[in-house]
Amino acid sequence: MSTNFLCSPVVLQQPVFRPFRSSNLAMATCVHSSGTKAPPQTNPSIGDHVFDNYVRFCRPNLPDSVSCAPISEKKSKPQIVNPNERAEDLWLRMKDEARSDVDQEPILSNYYFNSILCHDSMENALANYLSMKLSNSSLPSGTLYDLFLGVLTEDREIIFAVNDDLRAVKERDPACISYVHCFLNFKGFMACQAHRIAHNLWSKGRKILALLIQNRVSEVFAVDIHPGAKIGRGILLDHATGLVIGETAVIGNNVSILHNVTLGGTGKVSASTPENRGRCVDRAGTCVLGNVIIEDGAKIGAGSVVLKQVPARTTAVGNPAKLIGGKENPIKLDKMPSLTMDHTSHISEWSDYVI
Repeated sequence: MSTNFLCSPVVLQQPVFRPFRSSNLAMATCVHSSGTKAPPQTNPSIGDHVFDNYVRFCRPNLPDSVSCAPISEKKSKPQIVNPNERAEDLWLRMKDEARSDVDQEPILSNYYFNSILCHDSMENALANYLSMKLSNSSLPSGTLYDLFLGVLTEDREIIFAVNDDLRAVKERDPACISYVHCFLNFKGFMACQAHRIAHNLWSKGRKILALLIQNRVSEVFAVDIHPGAKIGRGILLDHATGLVIGETAVIGNNVSILHNVTLGGTGKVSASTPENRGRCVDRAGTCVLGNVIIEDGAKIGAGSVVLKQVPARTTAVGNPAKLIGGKENPIKLDKMPSLTMDHTSHISEWSDYVI
């Protein structure tokens, strides 16, 4: 095989792709047939050294030519990941985790089969699990299942948000040992997904059903989220007991909220509830009241009562809450608190508190 042949331009009729025999090569061979009929191959076995030499060359950059440069020499382009594929990959991983759990604890085989393994998709499993949790003697699980599955099938954005929430819990909460563990055992996660369904119904004017779901979630999970509240993706509701979120509250993406947090109004009819713009963390026992904006990357200390806007990447603590470092020159956080879930670092920089 000569160099002139490798570098000469040809008109492509039909590209044929052959895999490299050598496993350490990073691409497939591009063999182009010309306008004339190629002679039959007399030696189908081609040595590895031929391929090694072949990938060192590249055809001219013509419109009808396919580049045969090694992948490592090409400029990589960002790949767009299909959300449906990501959801499917996570669901398959959850099923693998469920099988592993059953191997370790065979006594749970029926529970895992009914909750995870007998379902072919995330939406089926979620509709089934929520319907079992929220049903009672006068509200059959079958009725809820049909309702939930219809919403989840129609609105794929909910499933994408469910997957982002699963990843958020797994990444931020060290107590979460697997995705299937979060799905089955974390009531904050399940309450958030029930709210997503209720919010879908509320937005379509089916307010009676939405409020019924809110009430059942409050009774079962001890989490009270009004179906009118808007909640983003990548949400961690850690422990979640005693969490209250009002009707006009807005929570952005990648927000972490702990237990006994209240996002509510001031009691005035015209007042609205807070807005967490994203990547914020509200610690245990926090109250954010009124038309208050918690900007991107802010942190609210445990037990604080926030009545005014909190700037981005700052920390507010106390009752009423004040900015660490002062209002004029608050200390800026160098990391996103909702992602690190760091409760205590840098305390010595602004406090001389000792026991």
